[in-house]
Amino acid sequence: MSVAYQPLRFLANGENIILLGPPGVGKTHLAVALGMEAVANGHNVYFITVPELLDELARDVQENRLGERLVKLRVPTLLILDEMGYLPLDQVATSFLFQLVSKRYTKGSIIVTSNKSYSEWGAVFGDEVAAAAIIDRLLHYSTTVNIRGESYRLKDKKRAGVFSMPTSTLVTPAPQVGNLRPALRRNRS
Repeated sequence: MSVAYQPLRFLANGENIILLGPPGVGKTHLAVALGMEAVANGHNVYFITVPELLDELARDVQENRLGERLVKLRVPTLLILDEMGYLPLDQVATSFLFQLVSKRYTKGSIIVTSNKSYSEWGAVFGDEVAAAAIIDRLLHYSTTVNIRGESYRLKDKKRAGVFSMPTSTLVTPAPQVGNLRPALRRNRS
């Protein structure tokens, strides 16, 4: 009996995918590819970078429309939040993301890309308790893909000797758990 490759199986159960790794290793590329496959299969997908979402949230606060934004982001089958952790979040954004993740929990899938390991998310959210609650809901039914390597965008420049990255600026990958495959962890409990 052969098992068919089903790249969108996670959508049927409202599961999440978290793509972690340093800049330039293909996290956004993978997220967009999964999003395009979902659209090709009739699913509603919404992609936004977290910095763009922060800008929209700031406008929504001024216009008293946070509730409308929350409803809008609950609708798609797949929500892609790109670049989590590049900018710190304020209390309003942290609260909004907690509500969003909570409302979508098991009802709609989320793909998150981040250059930060889970242990660094407390600093991103500015609140360890909120970060733990968001991580708890995101990871309960999820697959984490920890991508290691150097930036694809800079590989030719490095090869030509034009650019070298100081080792102190490289992102430390998230620690691995248990005896699961090193680059892929599936949480389903």
